[in-house]
Amino acid sequence: MLARAWLWALLSLYSQLATCHEPAEGDRALPSILNSGINGSELVGVRRGEGHVPAGHTLRSLLQTGSSRRLLQTPGAAVPFPPLKVMGDGKPCILFRARRIALRYQNNSLVDLTQRAFSPDSPVDTRGSVCYKDKAQLVLKFGDVEDLRALSIRLQMSSKFYESAGQSWFSLDRVSLHYNWSEEARFNVTEVYAPATSSYHCQHVSNLPRYSPLLVASGSTDPARLWSLTFTDFQLQAFNVFSGKFSSPADCATFLTPAVLMGLISSLILLLVLAYALHMVVHLRHVDDYDHKTTVYFPRAPDSDTVSADKSSP
Repeated sequence: MLARAWLWALLSLYSQLATCHEPAEGDRALPSILNSGINGSELVGVRRGEGHVPAGHTLRSLLQTGSSRRLLQTPGAAVPFPPLKVMGDGKPCILFRARRIALRYQNNSLVDLTQRAFSPDSPVDTRGSVCYKDKAQLVLKFGDVEDLRALSIRLQMSSKFYESAGQSWFSLDRVSLHYNWSEEARFNVTEVYAPATSSYHCQHVSNLPRYSPLLVASGSTDPARLWSLTFTDFQLQAFNVFSGKFSSPADCATFLTPAVLMGLISSLILLLVLAYALHMVVHLRHVDDYDHKTTVYFPRAPDSDTVSADKSSP
């Protein structure tokens, strides 16, 4: 109760301060924070002027500052890296981004390549990448990673014009891993395509069964069967790149997912059972009415029996 009273007192203090000056963007967010019951010591990363308010400052100290401020992301929140750009003829020709790149060989430890691929401080080597009118290849050379030597990932893409659609579409055809200088694991890619004027986006591009795998080992004896590769929050554009930003994405998510499809089938079965049950109920009601009408007995009147007897006598 004491804590609640303290929060309400701070809220009233904030309302008095708000009448003295126009609230900034960060000020408008504070009432919801007060009402949610968050302690002032839990607020971190609040910007004040040109500096930063260190963690541990109370709400009272934040409310008494007259300069503009805003809430930033809390520590540990995932901050996406900018997209990786491959230049061709002095302008971007391939854009690639993923929130995470996870690689594992059999039962070995998981290797996270995200920092190596997208960190601006140590950009990955993309020499060997090519951009043509109908072909493109993105080469990511990571060098030595743990027990792997000369590790690289290559994404091969193509573009084709379809007369029925009246436009060109690009597709990701193959993803291959090169390691230990001469070994290669090749994945064929299924259903990764988009209009050439758009980018392609998918939450998971992986060969793991739990993600509806889009990467498939190219053969039964290919070393790719021993690897697991997962791109999380995958986005790619390899053709018609006119700036350093992705075009509108074509997402891999469809309406008729397996779960939605099973739900529709189950609903259809239930509707059919319900319709059949209603039909049977209506039919049984008609049968009851018919049986009731046929079993009704109407006795003859006594007068009619006497008259008929008199007529029959000589």
